[in-house]
Amino acid sequence: MKDCDVVAFKDDKLIIVELKLNLNMTVLTQAAKRQRYTPDVYIAIKRPKMSLRKRRWRDVVHLVRRLELGLILISFEGKKPNLQLVHEPGPFDRKSSTQHSKRKRQSILNEAQDRRSNHNIGGSNKVTTMTAYKEKSIQIAYYLDHLGPLSAKELRDLSTGERTYGILYNNYYKWFKRVGRGVYDLTETGRKEYRTYPEIIELYSKSKLND
Repeated sequence: MKDCDVVAFKDDKLIIVELKLNLNMTVLTQAAKRQRYTPDVYIAIKRPKMSLRKRRWRDVVHLVRRLELGLILISFEGKKPNLQLVHEPGPFDRKSSTQHSKRKRQSILNEAQDRRSNHNIGGSNKVTTMTAYKEKSIQIAYYLDHLGPLSAKELRDLSTGERTYGILYNNYYKWFKRVGRGVYDLTETGRKEYRTYPEIIELYSKSKLND
């Protein structure tokens, strides 16, 4: 009816269901257009073979919910089709969603604030990402290489940040070694590997070392 796959009425509510074998951009677009006629729009698709616990599926469901569409899964494995209502159509609670993502949001803010470089290329695959943690590790390594053994406090005085002690203590890249009480120096591995990041080193080569 009027290009709608299924139309139904409940009391004074108009209900529209768009049917597709898979959840794709076509059905999302069609369902969104149907919202011009009624807020009660569902997408009904064949139950996917992938586990519904996988993040990929949960991300897709989140997108459908953000579009304020209902979602129905249809299984044909039994003697008769089985319907599973994933969620009803309705307003998306953006405030609640933001509250649930507070920790992730803070993590993104911390990463952005700690980074000085911008060497990551969006959309690149199989390319090592330059994180704030690694950038700080390179900064610390550069200072140790040029000033000799230093304590975490002395490094923080050079603006290496609050994560300095954790980076030295956890020593994720095996770049650092303790040479005294609270004093650290570079390992041979660290001295060699940190120098493979000249773009990052350049950010700090004209910093407090020359003050």
